[in-house]
Amino acid sequence: MNKDFFTALSWRKSLRIKMFGSFLLSFTLAALLTNPIDVLIPGTLGKTISFSLLWVLFLLFFFLFNRQTVRYLRTLADGLMAIAHGRLDYRVPLTRRDELGNVAQNINYMAEQLQSMMLKERQLEKSKMELITSVSHDLRTPLTSIIGYLNLLQHDDYADLDEHKRYIRNAYNKTQQLKKLIDDLFEYTRLSGGTERLSLQTIDLNGLLEQIMGEFEPIALEQGLTVRHIRMANGPVYGKVDVEKWVRAVDNLLMNALKFSLRPGDITVRLSQRDGKIVLLVENEGEPVTREQEPLLFERFYKADPSRSGHSAAPGAGLGLSIARNIIELHGGRIGLHHEHGHFTFYIELPREEQPAG
Repeated sequence: MNKDFFTALSWRKSLRIKMFGSFLLSFTLAALLTNPIDVLIPGTLGKTISFSLLWVLFLLFFFLFNRQTVRYLRTLADGLMAIAHGRLDYRVPLTRRDELGNVAQNINYMAEQLQSMMLKERQLEKSKMELITSVSHDLRTPLTSIIGYLNLLQHDDYADLDEHKRYIRNAYNKTQQLKKLIDDLFEYTRLSGGTERLSLQTIDLNGLLEQIMGEFEPIALEQGLTVRHIRMANGPVYGKVDVEKWVRAVDNLLMNALKFSLRPGDITVRLSQRDGKIVLLVENEGEPVTREQEPLLFERFYKADPSRSGHSAAPGAGLGLSIARNIIELHGGRIGLHHEHGHFTFYIELPREEQPAG
């Protein structure tokens, strides 16, 4: 209250003080200039002339003293009109420190917020168009191959039974690729829509990771990769997770490491507890990426340079890491990447749970 009181007394910061001061000064000057008329012209006529001239001079002085305020009000009105007509980059000049200066700051803040909202809306619209383009391309590629193989089979355009089986096998593989693309897209849409609900339960993540690694190791061996599972904790590591989604997130990290590891090579997995958090690390050696590319790896539909892939597996939709990020964020954790000269360490951090009673 004291601060507001002293601010009100400061003529530089208070429009009310300025207006009141100009009123007194205008009246005083008008009275001084009209006072001699009563002496020069005595009687009723002199008083009438003096009174009329007093008000004329008062209004003239009052207008002159407040012409800057009126001009600034017009500037504010013009600024509002410019913003209303879509010039969201327009900013009102901040030349005053009083209440009108505060109004100008609020107008500029409003324009900044509107500009930010419009920018986000345009980015959203652009993102939608990129989504449609990416999905159309990713779905069309395997679908075109399937149509081609089926067309060959329909017209009996094959040399022998072995070629016939090869066409069927290739068409089947393309349908599996198509199904995976659709499943990834559906999963991403559910997770990013904000309506997905987790079925949380407290579980030993160390034991669950053992099961995931047991299924992953044979796949890695076929690709010339060795999986090293380093146990950082001797006992159970309890976390509160949606088991199905947690497995999906970890599997996406492992498959990303599988796809972009140098052959021969190692994929190292570590699960530990530190600073009240559960930390999962997935490490591999691959072709380096730039600092600009690192954050893009988690963006939807982002696909790294195909030359980084260590094998000829079918390309994905670029949603694996983005799905993993959404899953971890739904769990209240975070996911990220440390990269140095081709050594990739993807990490997941989750809040630690106490061992369940009983």
